[in-house]
Order: sequence, then structure tokens, then C-alpha cells
Amino acid sequence: MLISLRIENFALVDELELDLGTGLNVLTGETGAGKSIILDAIDAALGGKVNSRFMRTGSEKALVEATFSLTPAIQSWLEAQEIDLLDDQTLVCSREMSQKGNGLRSRSRVNGVLVNRQLINELRSYLVEITAQGQTVALMIPARQRELLDTYGGQSLLAQRKAVAKAYETYSQCKDALETRRQTEQERLQRLDWIQHQLEELHSAQLDQESELEDLEQERDRLLHAVELQQLSYQVYQTLYQRDDEAPAGTDILGDAENLLTEMVQYDSQLAPLLEMVQNAMTQIVEAGQQIYAYGEGLESDPDRLSEVEDRIRTLKQICRKYGPDLKDAIAHQKDLETELNRLNDSEQSLETLEENTNAAYETLIQACSILSEQRKDAAVRLEEQLVAELKPLAMEKVQFYCTLTEIAPSAQGTESVNYYFSPNPGETPKPLSETASGGEMSRFLLALKACFSQAEQKLQTLVFDEIDTGVSGRVASAIGQKLRQLAQNQQILCVTHQPLVAALADFHFRVEKQFSTSRTTVSVMRLSDPDTRRDELAQLAGGDNDENAIAFADSLLKQAQL
Repeated sequence: MLISLRIENFALVDELELDLGTGLNVLTGETGAGKSIILDAIDAALGGKVNSRFMRTGSEKALVEATFSLTPAIQSWLEAQEIDLLDDQTLVCSREMSQKGNGLRSRSRVNGVLVNRQLINELRSYLVEITAQGQTVALMIPARQRELLDTYGGQSLLAQRKAVAKAYETYSQCKDALETRRQTEQERLQRLDWIQHQLEELHSAQLDQESELEDLEQERDRLLHAVELQQLSYQVYQTLYQRDDEAPAGTDILGDAENLLTEMVQYDSQLAPLLEMVQNAMTQIVEAGQQIYAYGEGLESDPDRLSEVEDRIRTLKQICRKYGPDLKDAIAHQKDLETELNRLNDSEQSLETLEENTNAAYETLIQACSILSEQRKDAAVRLEEQLVAELKPLAMEKVQFYCTLTEIAPSAQGTESVNYYFSPNPGETPKPLSETASGGEMSRFLLALKACFSQAEQKLQTLVFDEIDTGVSGRVASAIGQKLRQLAQNQQILCVTHQPLVAALADFHFRVEKQFSTSRTTVSVMRLSDPDTRRDELAQLAGGDNDENAIAFADSLLKQAQL
């Protein structure tokens, strides 16, 4: 429920605070008094479009703030958005506007937290719905009529519609994949041939180690210089361990140094570490000499092995030139090709499998649509009965209404279009809504629809009707007022009206008027709680003057409203 509305520097309003109540709230006033500004402010607070005309002349900033009562559904929504509660009773939606150059800048907040348009529009669906005769254009569209029927069908139907949408999405994805495969099959086969050709060459090369080429080049150099390496290794051995001539080897020199240091340590123990170092060096040189000797003894020239190594090097270099630049890149390229080959050859992605998946998805879609169709048929029958029942008290006793379902190709919305057929007059064949309803008839039709949907849309707190009784006679206006009063028993109603027959039934009556000064025009709103003041307002609505007949008529309306 909309508890209060605060407006600052918005359109013709300087500053205004409006406290609303439960039941039927009515706004009256002369034509052009500014009643629409109040509705524009509510719309703006809940994310509606705003422009520069909403800025009060001479003002740099404007604010509209709407306070609503908190419900479990709204509280759950706030928790999902991680927006803190202000208290356990209220929710505050605000819109700040400021002039920026030739444009307008605005920011929406929920409980003080900045939110984007998508979120505020989502929250709006829990709070307020504004109904006006201008809605009739949208109501003529079959897609909107189908949406209304689905809403009337309730949560089970809406859940099934989601299931249909999901099934259609799955079917569309399968179908697209199938069509793509069919269109690219020749390209796929060509790609497969090319990949297989490359992999044959790469597999025949038996690429295992990234360092193989480097290792082979080292082995080739060793084989090419085996004799020279033998000679050099023997020279190293002689230098380190044992010489053929009389010159001392490395071990001889270190042995002499070790003997001298051993003698010196007897007189100065501080030299013991040096002695240990020389002894370690002796051990390492002896080991090195033995290893270089063994290395030289193991070397031999092997022409056959050299030929194998050179052939392998040529093969690997050719692979690197084509798939490199080095062996690491060639091996990585081979792995990529193997992965792509597996993907292209994946049995689950074969044409046959894709066709099977598409057919299965289509069958699932048709089954889901069939269930939805049955639910819609049931909802259509119930809507027909209830809407006619709601229209009869609105001076349309002979009304006929049919909700027709026409089969169409399967879509995310099912397999039928929905059209409303309407005949307000007996003897006339029902025709599409756009061809039959006049302005007054459409007003009553909209009101009856809201009466039907008020139970289906229980999440809504407040319904706003903007001059929905325009263009109707006194008897019809009275029926509209009674219907509004009936709706107000279950939820808050805010109604802008020029009809005294409607205004007299209000639980809370507000008068909107313009006040003029020498340089400014200001809109104000006053609650008419005093019976005499309210009677005078009804008299003005009835006759435009507070003469005795108009006042008597207003008194009678108020008395009837109390019955």
C-alpha cells in the first residue's frame, strides 16, 4: 500500500506531502488542476520516464519520494537484492532529478540504496499498477491479450509457460546446431582431411621429447669428433693424474702440498682447514682423472649410428620448419590438431546425433505446449465467465465476451495466439475488441479486467485508475464507482475522477487545485475530511456551482455511500 508521497520542485509543485489510506482514495479537481502531476510523481518514483518539463521552473533539483507498506514478498525481494530494511513496516522509493545542461539527470533509490532502472521496474511490479484509457491501445494487441490470459491463469500456468520457453530455447539451440552442421559439413570434411594429413606426418615423426633435437645434435658432434675427443681426454688424464714424461701431474703437485701442510699443522693447528681443502681437492682430481679416462676409453667411432642421428636430425628440422619454429611448438601443434580431430569426430556431434537431439527437443516442446494449451483453454473459459459477470453490473447486461485461441507454429509462448472478442450489444456478433468497444465501454472493460486480475495478481498492493470513468453516463458512473469500491475492499485504490458518483464512495477524498500568485502557479492537495467541505466539492463536480440543487444532490450521494 502507498502510505505517503512527498514531492519537491516537481512540475508545478513546490513542496507537497500526501498521506493516503487503505481502501478507495479519490483525487478530484477542475480540469487542468494538476491531478495528473500526482500520478506522474508516483510513476517517476517507481522508475517511469522523466524529462525537463518535470523540473519546477527556476529549480536545480527535484525529488519525489513514495513510502509503501512492507509485505513478505517485498521483504524477500529486498533480501535477494541485499538491500537493508529501514524498519519492519515501510519501504521508501525515491527519485532525484537535476538539470544538467539541456538534459535531465536522475537517480533512483530504494531504502537509500542506488538502483538501476531494471531493478526499480522489477520492484514496481510488486507495488503499483496504473490503469488509464490510454492502455486500450496495448490491450488491442493479441500478444498482450495472451499475456493477460496467462496471468489470469495463475502460477501453475505461468510456470508451464516458463517450461515452454525453456523447451523452445533448447529446441532452437539444437536446431541451430543442426543447421550449422549441415551448412558447414563440406568445410568440416575438408578440415578433417587437412588435419589427418598433418597428423600422419607428425605421428610418423614420433615426437616425444621437446629436447630431442638438441640432444641429437650433441650426439652427432660427439660421433663426428670421437677420435679428437679420445686424444684430448687422454691429455686431460695425464695432466690430472699420471704423465708419460717426467713432468709432475696435478695429483703429484697436490701430494707435495699435502705433505708440507701436514708437517705445518703439527706446529700450527690453525692450518688444519687448509690441509682439509687440499685433501678434498686431491680426492676430486683423482675422481676426475678416473672419469675422464673411462670417458676416453668408451669413445668409439660409429658410422651407422652417426648416419641414423643425421637422418633423424633432418627429419626433425623439416618438422620444425613446417610446424615450429622449434620442436616444442611442433609438439604443441600436434596436440592441438589431435584435440580438434576428436572434436570434429565426436559421435555426439555427428549429423545423426544432432538430428536425433533436435527431434527429441521438438517432441519435448510439443508436449510442453500441449499442457500449456490445455491450461490456457481452462483459463479462457474461466475468464469469459468471470469477465461477463464483472461487466453486467457495469450496465452491460447483455455483453458477450469470448477468448479465442488460434493455433500457430510452436514458439517460446506456445502454440496459440489469443484474441478477445467482444459484443456489448445484444444481437451483434462478437468482434475483435478493437472493432467494437467505444471509449466508455473500454473504460468498463478495463475495470472489469482489473477486477478479474485483482485475485490473480495478489502481489500488487495499489491500483491506480486515471479518469477511467471519462465519457460515461451517470448510471454507468455509479456502477464504476461501486466496482472500484468493491476492489478497494481487498487492496488500495487510487482514482482520479470527475464523477461525483465515484468520488462520493471514497474512503479518502483529496482535492487538487492550483494557486496563483503574481509570478507563480502552484499545485496543492488537500484532504477533504470535513463533511461540509467534501459536500461542496461533490456539488462542484455535479453542477459546477454550490447551488441548493447541487448541494442536495451531493448530500444524497454521501448518504447513499454510507449504506
